[in-house]
Amino acid sequence: MQTPTELKYSATHQWARLESDGTVVIGITDYAQNELGDVVFVEAPRLGDKMSAGEQICIVESVKTASEVYAPVSGEIIAINTQLDSHPELVNDEPYGQAWFCRMRPTDPAELELLMNAEAYRKHTE
Repeated sequence: MQTPTELKYSATHQWARLESDGTVVIGITDYAQNELGDVVFVEAPRLGDKMSAGEQICIVESVKTASEVYAPVSGEIIAINTQLDSHPELVNDEPYGQAWFCRMRPTDPAELELLMNAEAYRKHTE
């Protein structure tokens, strides 16, 4: 299982990457996509939505189940990955690459420090 060290992780299996412009890119972890199985649909969040940390931002459907994706930090959705509309399988193929779900402008960047680092997340998933 991949767990990139430059990312932060939530207990609900989302990852967050702080960008140089202060925005945060969000996706689900390799562990989460493996547990879901083959992803067949991603219900994207809406641009402009304001979310609190822990609030549902989208739904991922697989051949096994549907799973909610939660915001790891609070903020406003400023970009969505429309590539997942026609290629939801990217979630399985590249969970840390092309399969990001959204980009947020965080209202409190300090919330990132409340998330787990890679080592803590690996222990969380053991």
